[in-house]
Amino acid sequence: MDKYVIINADDFGMCHSANLGVFDLFEKGGITSATIMTPCCWAKEAGVWAAKHPEYAVGVHLTFTSEWGNYRWSPIAQGDTSSLRDKEGFMYYESDEFEANADLEQIEKEIRAQVERFRSFGVEPSHLDNHMGSLYGIESGRFEVLNLTLDMAGEYGLPFRFPGTFVPEMFKNDTLDVKIDQQLIAMVFDKVLQYAKSKGVAMPDYLIPGEWNGPQNDSYENFKEYIYELYRSFPNGITETYIHPAFESEELKGISGAWHRRVWEHRLFSDPQTLQHIKACGIELINYRDLKKMRNY
Repeated sequence: MDKYVIINADDFGMCHSANLGVFDLFEKGGITSATIMTPCCWAKEAGVWAAKHPEYAVGVHLTFTSEWGNYRWSPIAQGDTSSLRDKEGFMYYESDEFEANADLEQIEKEIRAQVERFRSFGVEPSHLDNHMGSLYGIESGRFEVLNLTLDMAGEYGLPFRFPGTFVPEMFKNDTLDVKIDQQLIAMVFDKVLQYAKSKGVAMPDYLIPGEWNGPQNDSYENFKEYIYELYRSFPNGITETYIHPAFESEELKGISGAWHRRVWEHRLFSDPQTLQHIKACGIELINYRDLKKMRNY
């Protein structure tokens, strides 16, 4: 079996600096897909650009958390969304807060609102994924949230980011704070895969993100070698990995304390040497449209 890799740029539309990073990497071939955060104020710029560039695979980054201290967003669905909001009226800071409080009917309504806002930009989404893993339900075991999301992906005829194979590394990054036993998660994976197939939802075989904590963040050179080694380790099959590229700016620095990592990701994946390394690893880059065709869905 060959090695196929999807490189997705998350947080498209989060801010102007992120948009510039994604525009640039699409044009340079450093990413193969991206997903837009439609509740964010720069989503329209991202969506209008995507409509003008239909050759690129752009999907919806379903957003139910708002993690920054000074830059936050709220649900966009009409009507009651109170279970999706914290005491300030914004989306919850963390996925576990969302899982503990969110009503399924309001989740469904908000998913529809975010997909329809995406479509209002004049473009059809290539796939769905979710911000900070909030729709997986794995932090507290609310797997009905994942089932609902797969139902929605099936209804829209879209692939969804969830691995068909259990990889412990997926649950060791600082995006998720998993409070249930990983053995339980592993047990439900086969059921999730079968349920997704029954709904016609294509998914990658593996989801392997890069860690945000550790010595790789001490310098750009450490980060570069860490990412190069990560790509050497990818298994045969279809793997998705994701980055959060952005241009360096005062805007970005005002939003994220980890702004340098986003800048480094843009720098690394705009470097022709990185694409050469990926090719040398025997990897063929694909996007989510390719995945759907390969799964015959």
